[in-house]
Amino acid sequence: MSEKIAKLEINGEKYEFPVIEGTENEIAIDIKNLRGSTNGVITIDPGYKNTGSCESAITFLDGEKGILRYRGYAIEDLAEKADFLEVAYLLIFGELPTSKQLAKFHKDIKAQSIVDDDIKKIIDAFPKTAHPMGVLASLTSALTAFNPSSVNVDSEEEMYNAIVKILGKFPVLVAWAMRKKQGLPLDYGNSSLGYVENILQMMFKKPHEEYKLNPIVVNALDKLLILHADHEQNCSTSTVRMVGSSHAGLFASLAAGISALWGPLHGGANQAVLEMLEGIREDGGDTKKYMAKAKDKSDSFRLMGFGHRVYKNFDPRATIIKKAADEVLADLGVEDPILDIAKGLEKEALEDSYFVDRKLYPNVDFYSGIIYRGMGIPTEMFTVMFALGRLPGWIAQWREMRLRKEPIGRPRQVYIGENHREFSKISDR
Repeated sequence: MSEKIAKLEINGEKYEFPVIEGTENEIAIDIKNLRGSTNGVITIDPGYKNTGSCESAITFLDGEKGILRYRGYAIEDLAEKADFLEVAYLLIFGELPTSKQLAKFHKDIKAQSIVDDDIKKIIDAFPKTAHPMGVLASLTSALTAFNPSSVNVDSEEEMYNAIVKILGKFPVLVAWAMRKKQGLPLDYGNSSLGYVENILQMMFKKPHEEYKLNPIVVNALDKLLILHADHEQNCSTSTVRMVGSSHAGLFASLAAGISALWGPLHGGANQAVLEMLEGIREDGGDTKKYMAKAKDKSDSFRLMGFGHRVYKNFDPRATIIKKAADEVLADLGVEDPILDIAKGLEKEALEDSYFVDRKLYPNVDFYSGIIYRGMGIPTEMFTVMFALGRLPGWIAQWREMRLRKEPIGRPRQVYIGENHREFSKISDR
């Protein structure tokens, strides 16, 4: 079978470029030799909406059909049948672990969960008003100083040790960021607990009180972390790969990813949902009024948590997590006007033809914010929880990029500034 090619004509000159096809029949024109073969011609694609930055075997996403798979496994199956640590292993190493591999993985992670005590001095220096994402990014970056040796990516042992080290320490930093905000003593949890169970204990246990784990809450958090674990080449993941392409270490690359995630157009979306709900409550809580505002093109109001930049039909993660949200709120018996407003918006959006016809359904950010609110997690911590879930995906992407020995990221540009100008002395200006 002949090789597929794409033909390009520029100023009468014709060029041919190979066409590559992914395992899910995605088609891409390979233009890595475009600039060299055309004497400097490049493509321009703001936001990289039509540009593939890499070939990856980790996550497949079809926004038109609402499909999300990790390493070939449907997100629906993983959320129902696996736990977060299994999914982390799958994403990072490519296959689901055996019971023996999973037990060793968890044991090794727990062995690396102690954070250098000097890190506490850093967190003590932050004011309580500091945003937890800023604290988390800073502490993750600080881990580089306490672990200065670079990882030899050709050593399977060194790579594995770096991975279990960050998986062990990162939940501690997450919990400490929240406890700092609330004025609670820093806690290491209980090493006899499961990975997700210990995260909850580290976050919520109060001095001189026993923390009782709620299996419904554990299950909901487990699912949320799985659903957020990876999402192809999004802003923060691309940042991790870009920074890592300079051969920056794993911790430094992750710190950059955390900063990218912080933005309201990315990981900050679930925080934006709750802030929107707060605004509606302060204005009287009339959901019908705000649904009308959302439909009015001349109104600047934006309905957060509905529709998705990638999913043009429905967000498969939202379908899964809606059930968990209902279970958490029913079990905890939370009475909260904010959550009542959220339920009202959800009901109207699912019944209103304007939203249904445009497939503007509640997305995963809408439901995750509701669950975190119901659990008692502060709004400022929502993006931190997103980072906790995305950690294994970032690790997997960084590892893949380094093992594939991808070149350093260096996008081109089209210059639109002034042409050459003569310099004038300051006295002549």
